[in-house]
Amino acid sequence: MLMALQYTPYVTGQGITPDQPVPFSHEHHVGGLGIECRYCHGGVETSRFAGLPPTHTCMTCHSQLWTNAGMLAPVRQSLAEDRPIRWRRVNALPDYVYFDHSVHVRNGVGCTSCHGPVDSMPLMRQAAPLTMGWCLDCHRDPAPHLRPEAEIYAGHWMPPADQAARGAALLRHYGIRTAHLTDCSVCHR
Repeated sequence: MLMALQYTPYVTGQGITPDQPVPFSHEHHVGGLGIECRYCHGGVETSRFAGLPPTHTCMTCHSQLWTNAGMLAPVRQSLAEDRPIRWRRVNALPDYVYFDHSVHVRNGVGCTSCHGPVDSMPLMRQAAPLTMGWCLDCHRDPAPHLRPEAEIYAGHWMPPADQAARGAALLRHYGIRTAHLTDCSVCHR
C-alpha cells in the first residue's frame, strides 16, 4: 500500500492546479493569443530555470488592456510596490534533483513534453508525474521525444509517423550521447 502511495497525485502533484494570486490562463494567452513560451519564460534557453515573468512583462499589454479588471489587481499592486507576484510553483522537483531547462530545449525536448498542452489549460496544472521513473523513461530512449528546433515551442506537436528515423537523426543532429544519460550524476549533483 505504501509503495503505491508514492505514485498518487497526492505525492507527485500530477493533475493538481494550485491556487494562484492571479488566475492566469495559458489557454487564453498561449492558445488564444499565440504568445510563445519564451516571451514570458525568458530564461528557458539560457538558464537552468525557465523563470517567471516580471510584472513588467505582464504590463506590456495590461497597461493598455483590461487595465481595471479586478482579477489583475495583484498585477497592478505588484507594479506599484515593485515586488514580484508570489506565484505558487506548479511543477516542483525535489531539492536533490538537478534539472536544467536550457539543456533540454537546446537538445530538442519541447515544452509540452513535460508541461503538457498548456495552450488548452485554463489554469496551469502539473501534467506529468515528474517522478524519477518518468524522467528515466525519456533518458533511456530520448529519440521518440525529440523535435526539430522549429517545433520545440509548438503547443500541439505530434511525432510524425517516421519519428523513429527522425528521432535517430535528431540524436545525431543535437550531438546527444545516450550512453550516460541515466548516470545518477546527470540529475543528482
